[in-house]
Amino acid sequence: MIEFLIHGLQDVYSVAVLSRGYKRKSKGFLLARKESTVAELGDEPFQIYRKFPDVAVAVDADRQNGMAHLEKDIVPDMVLLDDAYQHRKVTAGLYILLTAYGKLYVDDHYLPTGDLRDSRREARRAHIIIVTKCPPDISSEAREGIRKRLKPQPHQQVLFSYLDYDHTLVGVEGTQTLSFFEEDTTVVTGIANPKPLLQYLTGQGLAYEHLEFGDHHFFTPNQLLKLNAKTKIITTEKDYVRLEGKVKNLYYLRIRHRFFDEEGALLLREIHNFMKRYS
Repeated sequence: MIEFLIHGLQDVYSVAVLSRGYKRKSKGFLLARKESTVAELGDEPFQIYRKFPDVAVAVDADRQNGMAHLEKDIVPDMVLLDDAYQHRKVTAGLYILLTAYGKLYVDDHYLPTGDLRDSRREARRAHIIIVTKCPPDISSEAREGIRKRLKPQPHQQVLFSYLDYDHTLVGVEGTQTLSFFEEDTTVVTGIANPKPLLQYLTGQGLAYEHLEFGDHHFFTPNQLLKLNAKTKIITTEKDYVRLEGKVKNLYYLRIRHRFFDEEGALLLREIHNFMKRYS
């Protein structure tokens, strides 16, 4: 979703991104640069910076300190804070709450019982609620049913998005279509929920072996040795940046957020209106 927002906003505003940099090997505030590694930044910030080298991408577990550095050294028009809804020490002007189809926050619980990092009642702080990972063919009636379950406040917009998978896979040696992976394919995932990816690949008629690791997993030498014995590997883009240069025959499947009924344009319009109020 951060990448979707950058795509839609970077031509109009000076955009910066601030992330915790989960499981990175560095400490404190760090601003991405050409020499930065995935170990220093963490996989998601590294992926974002590689795609958007003109965007200031910073990591800091202390969001206040990170904001102070960005305001002093970069002075962007806006800062997109990744995974920061639960952080009270930094007050945002606009809050976007993401909740996954099939595991809405109204049905979820605090960690470690569930996946919530904040109380369900704090959803009232959101200006925009986005239901992510919806089935691409979800009906308008089903979406309306979800709206009723979420019970949005009068000031809240509820939008719906789905994951759109590319038809080609990207690797060091170029791109390949899915037909290239009809035999001897291993799918490697180190993400929180690989189910949508696996459903897509199965729906495309692909037979594969699946090796599942924890989210943001950094692979051990022994694990890399085993992966290098595989004939063809499909992984996610987030996993690819951690495995690139370490595993051969490696490809990733690009994904992007898509919205229903022009709701992506509505989301960007809401952000533009917010920026006008504070300019």
